[in-house]
Amino acid sequence: MAHKSLGPGLDGILVVAKPPGPTSHDIVALVRRLAATKRVGHGGTLDPFAAGVLPIFLGKATRVVEFHMGDRKAYRATVCFGATSTTDDLEGELAPAGTAPTREAVEAALPGLTGTIRQRPPTYSAIKLDGRRAYAIARSGETPALTEREVTVFRLDLESWDGSDPERPVAVVEVECSAGTYIRALARDLGAKLGGGAYLGSLTRTASGPFRLESATTLDDVRAAAADGPDGLMPLLQPVDTGLDAFPRVALDADEMAAIARGQFVRPRAGIPGPASRYRLVGPDAALVGIAAAQGDRLAPDKVFIDPIPAAGGTRER
Repeated sequence: MAHKSLGPGLDGILVVAKPPGPTSHDIVALVRRLAATKRVGHGGTLDPFAAGVLPIFLGKATRVVEFHMGDRKAYRATVCFGATSTTDDLEGELAPAGTAPTREAVEAALPGLTGTIRQRPPTYSAIKLDGRRAYAIARSGETPALTEREVTVFRLDLESWDGSDPERPVAVVEVECSAGTYIRALARDLGAKLGGGAYLGSLTRTASGPFRLESATTLDDVRAAAADGPDGLMPLLQPVDTGLDAFPRVALDADEMAAIARGQFVRPRAGIPGPASRYRLVGPDAALVGIAAAQGDRLAPDKVFIDPIPAAGGTRER
């Protein structure tokens, strides 16, 4: 029995190395044009001045974005001491603040900002308050009432220190954190913790879940690949289920695939591996068929990636 699967269309994940300057939306718009498809989304916004990993989901891969929104992130951040910023980064208005710290003081303070911490988002952020963005409230001259939120900083290490200007020293730190952590706020709070001020001078996202900067594709290479048409992007795409290793694989036979394609429950002959929130369903060729949740000894399809094709004589639900 034949099924239309994920190939050969542009269904997959394009990991872009975003340069400073364009917005995440700009990158999505470019890929949408080059791929000649409207079904494009991204896995986690980067501020315009920031660079680094930006996973772009194309075609049927847009349906798995939700499973990546909670992925851990890793960053390389430049923290500038001796001043504060209205936006907590280099794009705001700067004002001198307190005495700049020493390298030793910074190293001693970093452990206090690791683990599960409470963090107040930057005043100029995209958080909505009564339908208005915080940055819009701030630009109107008001102060948005932002509440602290819980985030987790798994790692915060000092990579390098530039004390050539003792009044404005600069640190480069490596951060691994939970989704939703504001690195601008980490820089701000590090300065405050040391009795002065600090702001974020530059930011590069080095990893977003399973997607890493060293394997990301530059925009120039993306444009070059698509120069002769959208199909040129196919070799750059990672499989739709990349990074979903927490979802055990379940092999289906042809009849089970047909049932899943119609949105029906199945009891896989291969059985259901240990408990998990979701399962990746694959066909005899190991291609992704769908994502399902267990209900007792049956699997209920949540995402289906193949189209139903009527089988001769019909196919029963199992």
